[in-house]
Amino acid sequence: MQSNAIRLDPRDNVATALRDLLAGTEVRIDDEVIVLNTSVPVGHKFALRRIAARDPVVKYGAPIGWATSAIKKGDHTHIHNVQSYRSITYAGNVSQEYLQLTASDRGFSPTPFGSGRVSPLPDVLEPVTVMGYRRPDGRVGIRNHILILPTVSCVNTTVGRIGRLLQDVVVIAHPYGCTQLGADLEQTKRVLLGFATHPNVAAVVLVSLGCETMPIQEIHDQVLNRGKPVRHLIVQEEGGTKRTVEKAVEWANAMLQEAQLQPRESIFLHELVIGTECGGSDSLSGLTANPALGLASDMVIGHGGTVILSETPEFIGAEHVLARRARNATVADGIVRLVAQRERQARLAGVDLRGAQPTPGNMAGGLTTIEEKSLGAIRKGGTSPIREVVPYAVHPSHSGLVIMDTPGYDPASVTAMVAGGAQVVVFTTGRGSPAGSPIAPVIKVSSNSDACQRIGAEHIDVDCGGILEGRETIADMGQCIFREVIAVVNGALTKAEISGHEDFAIARLGFDL
Repeated sequence: MQSNAIRLDPRDNVATALRDLLAGTEVRIDDEVIVLNTSVPVGHKFALRRIAARDPVVKYGAPIGWATSAIKKGDHTHIHNVQSYRSITYAGNVSQEYLQLTASDRGFSPTPFGSGRVSPLPDVLEPVTVMGYRRPDGRVGIRNHILILPTVSCVNTTVGRIGRLLQDVVVIAHPYGCTQLGADLEQTKRVLLGFATHPNVAAVVLVSLGCETMPIQEIHDQVLNRGKPVRHLIVQEEGGTKRTVEKAVEWANAMLQEAQLQPRESIFLHELVIGTECGGSDSLSGLTANPALGLASDMVIGHGGTVILSETPEFIGAEHVLARRARNATVADGIVRLVAQRERQARLAGVDLRGAQPTPGNMAGGLTTIEEKSLGAIRKGGTSPIREVVPYAVHPSHSGLVIMDTPGYDPASVTAMVAGGAQVVVFTTGRGSPAGSPIAPVIKVSSNSDACQRIGAEHIDVDCGGILEGRETIADMGQCIFREVIAVVNGALTKAEISGHEDFAIARLGFDL
């Protein structure tokens, strides 16, 4: 029988509505009937017992915030009566119950929705062979793009003209490449190099102005050292835009002809790097799409592949959970340090993290605090041990589950994972998002069927709404996502690719000079 609401863990003092519920509705949770005092929208929470002011509000078996006033049993529990522990307004007044919950050694094992029918991964996974392009550096690509890449924003218009004269090439524009220094310049360079050397790219034409701080010759040489066909043009040395465009079109056409001759060949899943992202989330994301993606992530890792878990701000409040999954103390310490650094940056700026995490759209979808968002978001990473922590846009050195330090801004996070070698990204969403990537397919997974209707089926590849409706289990949808990954690796186009969504953004560390 279809349920109206769900409690995810026996320790929880709130439940989540699985459909819009009116005041006076009787909801059965385990062996108890709760009468709602107020209407509760789908994805929002209500109290299962009285919660005293300043007591923890618990979901996923972990604290997601504290009650700003007494909450009665059956009350809608959201931003009007709950605040994040990470908010500057809390002033560090943490209760003993909160400390006991976060220090618990019982691990993170919330009961997933529909878990009665979830089967564990088999001890031995059947080998999966897929098709791709073997590059000179040994890596494999699943797309065969010709990339026109500006090293500085001053030539974005020039690169745009090149793109309009060519078919079947990828053109990227960005606002960086000059007046950057130190770590900020290095990060931008790392992203540009990551895209230029990416295995989904067959060949690249670099375009620069000639007087910027971004060293085009160095980038050219590093790309060439990876065995990738590359040419570069400097507008100031070519004699202007017109001649630059003419030469770039000539080179790119030749590269296209050469790339079309390269056959696809058998590759293996252990050669793949999969990025995971969530954007436009609602509280159903942590119940359906994210745990389903987590199961698919475990399957990829079970085959020897690599999965990247990103968005450091969405670890805040869940870092103790992730740290317990680290393969050693060094990795655990790295996770905690990342979160502490993000919070320190917010304090130095004098801002409350709640201003951006959760976003207004997240809150409308039922996410109340950054802790709640984080505890749901990390479920994308499944249950595998965390092998290492890598900086923004750095290629993992270990297979398995890897954490990458990225912002919560989706385009900048996806760009970093792709620059770090992800050939495909799986992106979960509760409220809908059209985001894509210029060179890597982005598979969009919705947490509910309404998202497909709201934003249109043109953006959603996999719909996990059947979990809420009792038609599917998390195991079913995890396997569906895994099969979708295999199909996309083998050449099937994602909705983002078909719609032409090619979002590109680089996170900034410093300031403009």
